[in-house]
Amino acid sequence: MPPRHIASSIEGVVQLIAASYLRHGYYWYITGQIPANKSPTSVDTKLVNKYQIDVSDWERNRRKKAGLANAQYLRCERWFVLLVTEGHHSLKQPTDQGGEGDGLKDFRRHPLMVGGYSISYRRDGVSKKGQDTPNPQYRAHVRLDPKTYRVLKSYFASLAVHRTAVALAKELSDLPFIRYAPVRRQLLNVARMVNKRRKPHNYEPIPYARIGLRRTIVKAYSENTDVPKPRDQKEQP
Repeated sequence: MPPRHIASSIEGVVQLIAASYLRHGYYWYITGQIPANKSPTSVDTKLVNKYQIDVSDWERNRRKKAGLANAQYLRCERWFVLLVTEGHHSLKQPTDQGGEGDGLKDFRRHPLMVGGYSISYRRDGVSKKGQDTPNPQYRAHVRLDPKTYRVLKSYFASLAVHRTAVALAKELSDLPFIRYAPVRRQLLNVARMVNKRRKPHNYEPIPYARIGLRRTIVKAYSENTDVPKPRDQKEQP
């Protein structure tokens, strides 16, 4: 059984947070980077023991019913994230008392930026101005972070009238980002922008069906207990 706190890739991290942890109330988080002179496995052991990460589902349910919080730890290479639910937990204690409370952020207010993605927990549905939606539902929201999206748009804008539609579609399709719904919308916006620039020149538009909009499920956990190898992917523009 592979360790349940070592992710196979950044995509695995994003998938676990969006599809699992946020759904189960892990709304607060703090990230960190393991120094080069420290062993990742020793840091794993320290944090898992310190914040009672490796407990049974039964114990997690007991703590939840008692109004206590549960925590999760997830590492990819030397980057890691600690997540915690509502309730009392040593992780939420101030830094001078041995916790991480001073640095905790809320997914509902501060998206987590990692690997070119932005992960947040947002209200679902649109309410009229000045009115709150009754019993609002929240959903995990994964999109390209603002900087990555801006760089991507600039890159394809510079190529819009200098490449064939097939070549541009292939470049978009080859982008390594998992196609969550917001990511799909962003890629479609890039394609529309490119087509708008091509239209005055009567160039063939990018066919939207060929830019790769199908979401793939990735392997979440790594089978290695040490630092995973960097993902093999084309360098981002």
